[in-house]
Amino acid sequence: MQILVQLLPLILLFAVMYFLMIRPQKKKDKQIQDMRKSLQVGDEIVTIGGICGKIVKTKDESFIIQVGADKVKFEMMRWAVSSVTKPSPRRDVVDDVKEEEPKKIMPKRLRKSSEVEEMEVQETPAAEKTEEE
Repeated sequence: MQILVQLLPLILLFAVMYFLMIRPQKKKDKQIQDMRKSLQVGDEIVTIGGICGKIVKTKDESFIIQVGADKVKFEMMRWAVSSVTKPSPRRDVVDDVKEEEPKKIMPKRLRKSSEVEEMEVQETPAAEKTEEE
């Protein structure tokens, strides 16, 4: 009986630590894992490193995000997501909605070298006339 009385404070200390520290941390970890599993195309995220971007394509353990005004794309691991800033509209709310593919971003049409040469030729005589006068 005397041993039980001596161990009671130690047992209480472990119980308090479990309910104040361990249990809330496990709950928070589970919420973060659920958030990372539910990521989908169109979500705007912030990574652990502070990079803000929009998810363009998802894979099993990674996804491709689009970042910045130049719309640079790169692949990141799911565990690197810190938070979702703007979730995409969820498709599971409306079953009648067709699955939409993300828009493909096409590069701007580049001018052919012959068109560039023609433009230079057209600009050159005008510049020479102003110098002669």
